[in-house]
Amino acid sequence: MGQSPETSRRRRKVIQPLNEASLRDLALSYAGRYATTAAKLKHYLQRKLRTRGWAGEAEPALDALIERFVELGYINDVAFAETRTRDLLRRGYGARRVAKALHHAGVDTDEHDLAPPSEAETRAAALAFARRRRLGPFATDRPDERGREKQLAALVRAGHDFDTARALVDAESEEEAEEWAFSVEE
Repeated sequence: MGQSPETSRRRRKVIQPLNEASLRDLALSYAGRYATTAAKLKHYLQRKLRTRGWAGEAEPALDALIERFVELGYINDVAFAETRTRDLLRRGYGARRVAKALHHAGVDTDEHDLAPPSEAETRAAALAFARRRRLGPFATDRPDERGREKQLAALVRAGHDFDTARALVDAESEEEAEEWAFSVEE
C-alpha cells in the first residue's frame, strides 16, 4: 500500500542551512575520508553551500577554513600530487595524462615546483600500459595497419607522445619493448 502525502512529507528530513560549525565538520569529514586538494575541498564546500544554504551572519570564510586545514596538515597538495602521479604512472598513463589529472584536481604544478615524470618513469608507464592492454608485441596477433593505428591512438590517449607509442607498437618482441623501456639513463 502506498503512503499518504502527509506521511511521506513527515518522513522527509529537513535540511538545515550550514553554519560555521557544520561547515567545518563537513570539511573535516571530507578531508578525512578522501585524499584531496585545497581546490577540490573548496569546490565541495561551495557545492554544499549552494544546496543547503548559509545560516551565518557574514559570508562563509572558506579560504580561511581551507588555509587552516593546510596549516594543520589535513590537506597537502604536494603529497596529493606525488601520490596521484605515482598511481597514474603505475597504471600506465603518460606525462600528459598525469598533468591533466593534476590540473583537474586543482594542483598548480608550477606553484608547488613539481617536476614532471622522468623519461624512465614515462617509458616504464608506457610499457605497463602496452602490457596491460595487450598492445604491440604483447598482442596475441600482429595487428593490420588499421589495428596498428588503433594501438597508437590508445597509447596517445593514455598521455604518451607519438614517438613512445610508435616505439612500443612497432617493437618486434616483448624483450625488445622491455629493452627500449629500460634503456634510458636517469
